[in-house]
Amino acid sequence: MFEVTILLLDATFRVATPLVLAALAGMFSERAGVVDIGLEGKMLGAAFAAAAVATTTGSAWLGLMAGIAASLALSSLHAYACVTHNGNQVVSGMAINIVVAGLTPTLGFAWFKLGGRTPALNGDERFSSITLPFADAIGNIPVIGYIYAELISGHNIIVYMAAAAVPIVAYVLFRTRFGLRVRAVGENPHAVDTAGISVEILRYKALAVTGFLCGIAGTYLSTAHGAGFIRDMTAGKGYLALAALIFGKWKPVPTLLACLLFAFTDAVQARLQGVELPVVGVIPVQFIQALPYILTVILLAGFVGRAMPPKAIGQPYIKEK
Repeated sequence: MFEVTILLLDATFRVATPLVLAALAGMFSERAGVVDIGLEGKMLGAAFAAAAVATTTGSAWLGLMAGIAASLALSSLHAYACVTHNGNQVVSGMAINIVVAGLTPTLGFAWFKLGGRTPALNGDERFSSITLPFADAIGNIPVIGYIYAELISGHNIIVYMAAAAVPIVAYVLFRTRFGLRVRAVGENPHAVDTAGISVEILRYKALAVTGFLCGIAGTYLSTAHGAGFIRDMTAGKGYLALAALIFGKWKPVPTLLACLLFAFTDAVQARLQGVELPVVGVIPVQFIQALPYILTVILLAGFVGRAMPPKAIGQPYIKEK
């Protein structure tokens, strides 16, 4: 039972990685007052770009750079539409999701002739797992050694990046001048403008951070957790990340816990498929696969309480003359 629990937690960490990165990405944009439904599209675009470049160059690191670049481009497009031209933020985000969902398999088919997929990645084209120091030596030690060897060690570099990103984002948002200004522009952009600080530039910077983190999240899906790009491989993870962000009330640590909860449900459903349970028997696969999304609706509907978003979120800022 202990070993099963550790393996389940290990799977939870792997599944939670893109959710954590995407939720932290959304935290910057929404704290700056910009709704970002387009997290899904940015992750998907990054996943395709990373896999395409990795399979072409043979380098997962070049794939990561390409994934970040693609996500930054999409984030800049969202900023241009919503910040510069005061467009509807929800419509802009959904447009990015729809365009990327159609464009990525189209490009994949045109370039690789594999039905919209990229070739399978191998060797240096993927981020491989890392064995931490002394993991093999102490792996046979009961409990502590096993936890270190099986749960903490053995992940790829992006999983550790996601773990490090939580305290870094918390520090940046709540302990730096940039974070103070980002939070201020999401609450009262007119006050920020009166202080002589450009609201547009601040929101562009926040969305650049969003693009950067989404790029890493998407790259993880295709070059670390997976072995190539497949159509719609994000499978709603961008929307789950937004739900986790709301569930965590736009704060890093509660958002992390929400991501782990959703990921744990996803890890459980993967192991329940085809398993016969007492009394109920074998649960239909479709119901099990829907568990993370059912949990999301239940939590947001009945257990989150009143989540207060930044006051200026979703509102275009028109500079007073």
